[in-house]
Amino acid sequence: MQSSGMENSVLNHANGERGRKMSGRKTVQVQQQEEKKLNFRKLLYSQKIAPYVFILPFVLTFLIFWLFPLAKAGVMSFQEVLPGQTSFVGIKNYSKLAGDRIFKIALWNSLKYMIGTLVLLIPIPMLLAYMINSKLMVAKEMFKSVFFVPILTSIVVAGTIFRLMFGEMDSAFMNSIMTALGLEPVKWLKNSFTAYVALLFLACWRWMGVNMLYFISGLNGIPTELYESASIDGATSFKKFIYVTLPMLKPTITYVLTISIYGGLAMFTESYMLWAGKDSPQNIGLTIVGYLYRQGIQKNEMGYAAAVGVILLAITMVINIAQLTFSGMFKKED
Repeated sequence: MQSSGMENSVLNHANGERGRKMSGRKTVQVQQQEEKKLNFRKLLYSQKIAPYVFILPFVLTFLIFWLFPLAKAGVMSFQEVLPGQTSFVGIKNYSKLAGDRIFKIALWNSLKYMIGTLVLLIPIPMLLAYMINSKLMVAKEMFKSVFFVPILTSIVVAGTIFRLMFGEMDSAFMNSIMTALGLEPVKWLKNSFTAYVALLFLACWRWMGVNMLYFISGLNGIPTELYESASIDGATSFKKFIYVTLPMLKPTITYVLTISIYGGLAMFTESYMLWAGKDSPQNIGLTIVGYLYRQGIQKNEMGYAAAVGVILLAITMVINIAQLTFSGMFKKED
């Protein structure tokens, strides 16, 4: 009996020692894990590492969704891509593009559309923003909402509505206005100039409110002290606008100009919906992106379509860099 009791006590003592050792090991492991977490947090929130962590999502998005497709399109533009077969053709696609009459029509249509949107969608939204931001203006929020509603409307719905508005029938909305003015009905979407007017009308209806909100945001950032100083000096409202508002709105104007250039050259959906997904008469509504879609999707000439895309990117970059240089964006501050 005594020997069995001694054996039990020895076993209990041994088990206790094992338990203490195991708990000690667990404690050490927990401490090591906590130290690792603490070190990781210190590294994550350090002034040297934190900025890179914050821009990492943008960098990854840029690499995955912009740089990689761009590189892929660049390589593809030197290839003939057929189902299950790819062959290198050098600059054949670009040589073909240089003599492509339809591409030149699409390029001219895109440039013409871009210039029209710049003429309309920068000064008019700026003046509207200046008027709405005035102290004399009432129901400001209502006007902001009314102008912003079109961008929330589906382009499919908007394109269908405008196609009906600019229809050939005498009862169509625009032809009703023409008749009321004593003029003959017009086949809006079958003539180059009137189709251009219809596209600009759709663009203004859709993007006027967005650009206006950009300018309102820019106006709200102008210090009121500048206007007060101008008033003390006897400046009129017109002089305040010319010598205070416009210079202070320069960053906003540059931004709106940049995105408008891109938007004008990248226009496709508006034209596509206005002609119900069909080819416009004599390609009067064909844009570069529309021509890219026609070659790549409809004709399955992916290599040639890639060359069109590369040329479009080059044109967009050249125009934007030129206007940013002209606006002084790349000048060093004194």
